[in-house]
Amino acid sequence: MIGYLQGQVFLKTARGCVLLTQGGVGYNLVLPLRLLHSLPEQGEQAAYYVFTLVREDVLELFAFSSWEERTAFEVLLGVSKLGPKTALAILSHFDLPALRKTVVRQDGYSLAKVPGIGRKSAQRILLELQDKLKVLPVAPQADAMPTSSWQRGDILAGLTNLGYGEAEVAPLVDEIMREEADLGVGEMIRVALKRLAAKRA
Repeated sequence: MIGYLQGQVFLKTARGCVLLTQGGVGYNLVLPLRLLHSLPEQGEQAAYYVFTLVREDVLELFAFSSWEERTAFEVLLGVSKLGPKTALAILSHFDLPALRKTVVRQDGYSLAKVPGIGRKSAQRILLELQDKLKVLPVAPQADAMPTSSWQRGDILAGLTNLGYGEAEVAPLVDEIMREEADLGVGEMIRVALKRLAAKRA
């Protein structure tokens, strides 16, 4: 079973990328939204921890920046009636500290913001995850994925969800991260929105 892949981004896809290894094999990887928005350019190197999902009618490779995120995905798949699409959406919406906090607080309101999860299903998922809290991994080590990488992905995701094109906002995001490094993700998004509005005025 594949657990880790390193290679060259051969092709970007709607859900992830095709990663070409040194052996000449291209693996079609599905990525969380945060990683999708910070995906290296075609031809650049990338490395991911991989969860191989094998079912009667499907074989898919889900890729993550750390072993902890991969393990969290596996834990989420153990929740009844929670499929890979929803599990991936949860890890796209929450980083690991935020997910653990949501489970501890049994915060159904926050979980219900994830696409595909309603309030009733959010409460059911949180109850099951509470029992699995001991096996739900803590945040990965700081060097597993640079803070700036996931911050950039979160900011881009927030702006694209508001209707802005990634090509339009990516240079602005990089500029703000250089100039306002001490700000949180939400504050950087607000700064970006103000600058975008000023440009269009």
